Amino acid sequence: MHVIGVDRDIFEINREIARKNRKLFERHNVLAINIMGAIGSGKTSLIEIMHKKLGEFKIAAIAGDVVSDIDSKRLKRLTIPVQGVNTGKECHLDAHLVSHALERIPLRETDILFIENVGNLICPADFDLGAQKNITIVSVSEGDDTIEKHPMIFLNSDALIINKIDIANAVNASVEKMEDDAKKINSNLRIFKTSMKTGDGIPELVEWIKEIKNE
Repeated sequence: MHVIGVDRDIFEINREIARKNRKLFERHNVLAINIMGAIGSGKTSLIEIMHKKLGEFKIAAIAGDVVSDIDSKRLKRLTIPVQGVNTGKECHLDAHLVSHALERIPLRETDILFIENVGNLICPADFDLGAQKNITIVSVSEGDDTIEKHPMIFLNSDALIINKIDIANAVNASVEKMEDDAKKINSNLRIFKTSMKTGDGIPELVEWIKEIKNE
């Protein structure tokens, strides 16, 4: 029996395309941010809020989903350039899909590109999209053991957003445990504790993104 390393080839091809995407972002001075997280964690809400809070920048978005266009339609209401991407059976975006979406994003007129990945905490961890920064968002309603159960995605993230902290007591979740678990996995993570509903933690996140963009 011969074992063929198909997965390794797929990952290498993806990395090559990701490098090309990254060079394209750098050429146009675009900050691309890959947003990962489970369904309902707050990825789309985050982009909506950042659009409001980062008004001095030109924002664009890529919205990934398996089959629907609900999130892309929602983001288009912001009157920003939005490209929806359906992955079919795949549970993640990859660099190739992003590269095609970029053909329909006006990069010359974009300062910050938010890439909303498909909603889960497993598959997106393995696929570099070429974004300069990776943000993972989790909500307390997923359980305070969700970070401990999904370590790989946090190893590949630059920042963690612990969202819906306003309902932590109601769902019996410890925000402190989630923060501690994340630090054990990746001590370099920037951690933001937020509520998209109350606005808690949003100013700190906005300032971090501004700092990155202005570097």
